[in-house]
Formats: sequence, structure tokens, C-alpha cells
Amino acid sequence: MQGNETNAAQDATALTLALAALGWTVSEPGRAQRLLDTTGLEPDDLRARAADPGVLSAVLRFLEAHEPDLIACAEAIGSGPAALVAAHRQLDRA
Repeated sequence: MQGNETNAAQDATALTLALAALGWTVSEPGRAQRLLDTTGLEPDDLRARAADPGVLSAVLRFLEAHEPDLIACAEAIGSGPAALVAAHRQLDRA
């Protein structure tokens, strides 16, 4: 049972980090547009599916693809780049 609790806690942490990263990403219009262009998501779809692990994984993948954004996002949300990368891996497993 303890393993399931650990996985649930890791999933929750990954979701929290990814949601914060999403908020940071869309806070700047140019970066938000790059996210939409890269992922193929439409603004309404992104809003409707913002808590979807697959969408959040795509956001983190987008940040990983451009290291300056990954670092800036991590600093802005009070995290580290490695934690965002780990969250991406966790969401891909979920």
C-alpha cells in the first residue's frame, strides 16, 4: 500500500509543478502562441484540458525543448529545472 501512496504523492507533485509551469508558459503571449503552435492545441482545448496529464506533459516537453524557458520557468515557480524534467517523466508514466 505504501508504494501506491508514494506514487500518488509523486503524481500530485508532478501535476502541481506542471500546472504552475502551464501558468507561467501562457503568461506571455508569444510563448503561449509557441506552445499552441508546437502542440497543435487550440486555446479552448487547452483551457478545457488544462488538468489533463497528457496536456501537462506536453507543456513540460515544450519547456524542455528550449532550455532558457525551462530555466526561467523553474526560477519563476520556485522549482528547479530537474524537478520539471522529473515531473514530465512522472506524468508520462501516469
